[in-house]
Amino acid sequence: METNYLVTGLTCQHCVNAVTSELSDVPGVESVSIDLVAGGASRVTVTAAQPLDFAAVQAAVAEASDNYTVTEA
Repeated sequence: METNYLVTGLTCQHCVNAVTSELSDVPGVESVSIDLVAGGASRVTVTAAQPLDFAAVQAAVAEASDNYTVTEA
């Protein structure tokens, strides 16, 4: 099951790596793909075996940095 999110605040590959790492640690996540839009809303596609709790996604993104915000796309 793929779910898309929009994350703002990402500016570089380091940001992408940090968010990918944190989201990959969420139970059930199989893969994470990020289309970086520096300074804009980057599309994040998360593939998981089951629907993810949005609060868990928010917590993972916040763990990567307090400067990032996530919304459901």
